[in-house]
Amino acid sequence: MLSKYPSLAAYDGSKDTSKQGLYAPNKVLSVSGGNLDFWLHSENGQPQVAAVMPDDYAKHTTGRVSIRYKTTNTRGYKFVGMLWPSDDNWNEGEIDWPEGDLGQKVRPESAIPDSYSNGTMKFEPEQQMFTPTDTTGYHVATTEWDKGLVRFYWDGQLIASTTKAVPTTPFRVTLQAETFIGEGTVPAAASGHVDIDWISIWN
Repeated sequence: MLSKYPSLAAYDGSKDTSKQGLYAPNKVLSVSGGNLDFWLHSENGQPQVAAVMPDDYAKHTTGRVSIRYKTTNTRGYKFVGMLWPSDDNWNEGEIDWPEGDLGQKVRPESAIPDSYSNGTMKFEPEQQMFTPTDTTGYHVATTEWDKGLVRFYWDGQLIASTTKAVPTTPFRVTLQAETFIGEGTVPAAASGHVDIDWISIWN
């Protein structure tokens, strides 16, 4: 599929965050009616997942990212829209929005730059804040990253913001559908979808 869309990039052949899933874009991704579909499932006991960079590895130092999407309600998998350091140095930060297990309410998180310690980062907001609705219907999640401020919107409603967890180095936009984290083993029969209607990216 990726050969038909040269502006897209994707991870391929490596394990996901939980180490249960295998990035396999050619087995997970498809396009129909203009929508990008992630089919999350297992083959021979191996969960198949995907992570896409919709504008390739383009570097952003501020920006606005909006995505209209929905998911099935499927145990074992999660979806996150990310801004991730272009040089893969986690200590520079991480912006996650939307993030949550498929079919559940989602939350925003942003890592405080230079907070890496004992294998993890400190995140804002300190108290998790969830959306009023789940992801089984279409919703629009928007991240606004400006100088000294990150805001998170759900269908135009401000969910959270932070002035502490704001990156200052180049980041790339990533749509990551993967196995859930810290919740046990992915059910072998689990099969779910993430449906991306559209995404818009501004610098």
